[in-house]
Amino acid sequence: NLKKDDVHELQPGEAFIVKRNGTITTQQILEPKEKITPCSFERIYFSRGSDYDIYRERKKLGELLVPEIVETINNDFENTVFSFIPNTAEVAYFGMLEGLEKHFNHNKAVELLEKRDQLTPDEVEMILAKRVRSEKVAIKDIKLRTFIAQGKSRNDLAAHVYDVTYGSLKRGKDTLVIIDDSIVRGTTLKQSIIKILDRLDPKKIIIVSSSPQIRYPDCYGIDMSRMSEFIAFKAAIKLLEERGMQYIIESVYEKCVAQSRKKKEEIVNYVKEIYAPFSDEEISDKIAEMLTDKDIKAEV
Repeated sequence: NLKKDDVHELQPGEAFIVKRNGTITTQQILEPKEKITPCSFERIYFSRGSDYDIYRERKKLGELLVPEIVETINNDFENTVFSFIPNTAEVAYFGMLEGLEKHFNHNKAVELLEKRDQLTPDEVEMILAKRVRSEKVAIKDIKLRTFIAQGKSRNDLAAHVYDVTYGSLKRGKDTLVIIDDSIVRGTTLKQSIIKILDRLDPKKIIIVSSSPQIRYPDCYGIDMSRMSEFIAFKAAIKLLEERGMQYIIESVYEKCVAQSRKKKEEIVNYVKEIYAPFSDEEISDKIAEMLTDKDIKAEV
């Protein structure tokens, strides 16, 4: 029953000590280092979604996507529906909606001012009644977790995890914008999500992520040994091959092998050179291409 201001974060080098008799103390047991790097794993996977700061952060991540989304849909709110996948993206989705509403309200204010001398009360009411179209387009079985499943079982699971809400889109006319909280392997997107969303017959499917591209194995503290599974890495490798730049792949490999016996503190992340020739947009476009099967009717 504590208020948020009554809960304090442990400072660098501090320990929270509970003794046998029930006494509780906070003690400085180590000298704090000059450079403090907070653990992102703690805030992403160990955090409670209901935590005050975490909730605000996730909403902000969704809101920050708004300018690019508006540009991508060409400001066409009338023919665009917004939703989220998976359930953990819901908070970022609310932040995105709030940002879209602010932008949309600005559009309505401009329209009212420009036409103020010629609008009837009914027309004013129609403009004010316009809303960002949001729907629960995809439904996930919360008992099934594809991210932690292994190999082939993950692919099988991904195909049965989601279902869609029929009638939520105007067929052949609406653009569907889906927000995801992270795109790691792209397995669920390719095997399930894009295919089932395509059943709704949208004109276009736009998938946005509230987290950056996952490019390296030790992201969010999860040490994934097979970087080759990352869709961003696959996309960058594909771009290098298509543009005749395979020498970069060989160079990076040799540099990484050469430092295999070095201490952890001395290791340089040469894999950055794999991504260096390309913009984020180029990699995202290639990801979209790789995740879209030939039988998908909508533009992705």
